Amino acid sequence: MSLKDAMSCFTTGVTVVTTVHEGQDWGMTCNSFNTVSLEPALVLWSVRKASQSHKAFVESGGYLVNVLEQAQQGLAIQFSKGTQAERFAAADRERRASGRVWLPESMAWFDCRLWQVVPAGDHDILIGEVQDFGLRPAGRGLAYAQRRFGTLAESMA
Repeated sequence: MSLKDAMSCFTTGVTVVTTVHEGQDWGMTCNSFNTVSLEPALVLWSVRKASQSHKAFVESGGYLVNVLEQAQQGLAIQFSKGTQAERFAAADRERRASGRVWLPESMAWFDCRLWQVVPAGDHDILIGEVQDFGLRPAGRGLAYAQRRFGTLAESMA
């Protein structure tokens, strides 16, 4: 058993985070997304320093978080491996005013200006100020726990 095994017991939501850097779209699956503050509107996620996408996300000036719903498990897998071209291939997408890619079937999205980068061990925490957002309240959020995708069994109503 490893620390990673124990941490996998914490159920999280699943997102795809996108940016544009030097004219290229970058995207990756992320389950470290979280709210920081409502006033100002700040969110965070973390990116591994050794990731090929690290430089693009840290230097691009912002990012867009797509909150996935249960039918988008395939997108979560697609954006977790392969080249950037393979990640974006066949993905239904649109471009927001910021130039960043939005996945329109997502439950919610947050287009953010990079507010602060906080070094934290082998990751950097990227805090973003929400500049624009939207939601599609239908569906159930995609969840991830113990290295498996699913949904929460009961409504939180």
